[in-house]
Amino acid sequence: MKALVAFCGLTLLSTLAVAASDEKKPEQTPSSSAVAEVDGVTLTMADFEAKRPAGLFQARNNFYDAERKAVDEFINEYLISKEARKEGITSEQLLDRHVNAAGFKEPSEETLRVYYEGVDTTEPFEAVRGKILEAIRTRRIARARSSYIQELRSQAKISFLVPPPRASIPVDGAPVRGPQGAPVTIVEFADYECPYCQQIQPVVDKLLSDYQGKIDFVFKDFPLPMHSHAEVAAEAAHCAQDQGKYWELHDFLFSSREYEPAKLKDAAHAMNMDADRFKQCLDGGAKANVVKSQFEESQALGLPGTPAFFVNGRLINPNGTVSYATLQQLVDEELAIAAREKQRSGAVAQAERQK
Repeated sequence: MKALVAFCGLTLLSTLAVAASDEKKPEQTPSSSAVAEVDGVTLTMADFEAKRPAGLFQARNNFYDAERKAVDEFINEYLISKEARKEGITSEQLLDRHVNAAGFKEPSEETLRVYYEGVDTTEPFEAVRGKILEAIRTRRIARARSSYIQELRSQAKISFLVPPPRASIPVDGAPVRGPQGAPVTIVEFADYECPYCQQIQPVVDKLLSDYQGKIDFVFKDFPLPMHSHAEVAAEAAHCAQDQGKYWELHDFLFSSREYEPAKLKDAAHAMNMDADRFKQCLDGGAKANVVKSQFEESQALGLPGTPAFFVNGRLINPNGTVSYATLQQLVDEELAIAAREKQRSGAVAQAERQK
């Protein structure tokens, strides 16, 4: 099983000119870049990464998200400008033609009065009518602009080439769902008692079905302190792993939401496990350190809650629920990257053979 690629967020490098001569200092690599000096001792990024490998991951990920939004807006502006040149008009005229003219038709007085009834104000309708009209206009124009830009984007071939930060998440020895060596590995940090994790499970199952053969999936434990049964449920799954039944118990925990030890032991018996062996493992806390280790891993990565997904090391910032479309987008991007790498490797190999 492969380990995911380590952090590779953008770092801007510069070559410093030496004032007294034409010589130049060697260009620094990100890992050798100095980050601080303490009592005359230079500390480098490599020193920092050695002690805190995930220390800057969240900061890099936040920067990448902001950078991606900015580049996306730049792409939108480029597409609008390109379309305007094609139609022989300015960008402003293009938006007037396709967005402003089509995006707003003044609503009736009756509709405006319905909006007015939903506004928290003591002012009379006549005093706020213009503000209501402008608010409706702004919202509808924004929606029309977004729809028009999506139409332009659908007609273009767009690849976002800025490399995302990636977390190095060890997965060797972890139970894997899907073919080992698949081009995309999804790692989920979750809690069996978390309602959002329970809700997302059918989405994960659909993704694994739709991309069968292209994805492998790893589940890691992030039992939240407010969930009293989450830790024992996670330990039970690892006890089942010893008997080759990890995914069966994993699925049982999410579908049944039964976490009491007695229920877990009944489930193990129903799954044809060695009941005494499972009982001894669970009652003796044999897997407590495994769960604790994965929880500490989630803390080192700075994960604020569950579920948290990494797609080939790329974090989907958790905000309660994660949609199928969001996961699908990242999977498609990673498959495209893998395809480009395979094509590039093939071209290099062919060039070598022709020498």
